Amino acid sequence: MFETPFGESPPLTLCEVRAEEFITCKMHGWRNSVSRGTASQQLFWVFKEVGVKTILAEGGVGCLHENVKPGNIVVPHDYVDFSLRKGISLGQEYLLIMRDPLCPDLRAVLIAEAQKKYPQHVIPNGIYAVTEGRHFESRAEISLFAQWHIDIVGQSLVPEVYLAREIGACYAGIYLVVNHAEGIAEDWSHAKLKELFYTESKKMGQVLLNTLQIIMQSKRSCSCSALRKPTLLK
Repeated sequence: MFETPFGESPPLTLCEVRAEEFITCKMHGWRNSVSRGTASQQLFWVFKEVGVKTILAEGGVGCLHENVKPGNIVVPHDYVDFSLRKGISLGQEYLLIMRDPLCPDLRAVLIAEAQKKYPQHVIPNGIYAVTEGRHFESRAEISLFAQWHIDIVGQSLVPEVYLAREIGACYAGIYLVVNHAEGIAEDWSHAKLKELFYTESKKMGQVLLNTLQIIMQSKRSCSCSALRKPTLLK
């Protein structure tokens, strides 16, 4: 843990793969006594200070398509922010351009590696609706999201996607469909959701490790680091 301007950071674990070091954090640094926005500020302040430029995330989401089944994988390309965490920053006065918010280069590797572990069960694009939580969404909210052609819904892409851009880092995520969103199909089971998280964790971890090994050795053509400006006029 590290002292930051936003309080003590969440616990971080230092790991190594093929002589390359990386750090991991459980559940985006969320803790009961710390707001989700503050937890992200603490975590990304540490990332900024140690020079992190590549961030991979994983999690579980609800899906708004009945033909996409729990256990499928989605690698989203865009998002819509319905959270209350829009103003969270590290205090750097950048104009953040949210074009290609999820790095195309990282996404391409995540998709390829996921397809090896989950043949025919990977959806390579999707729009992620970010809600506030901690409650799940109502049927009426999901019905509205479906009219807007949203594909998946969850609570853990914001403010991380903004903070990654603020520190000039590439960010992408891979998400396990753990339930159909409310009203899309039959009522989902908490027991089934929990079972999916535990049974798929090893396979998801392997996808992330394989992706890390590849991206550590490859050059990128993305523009993620350039999509922050000190002012609107430069």
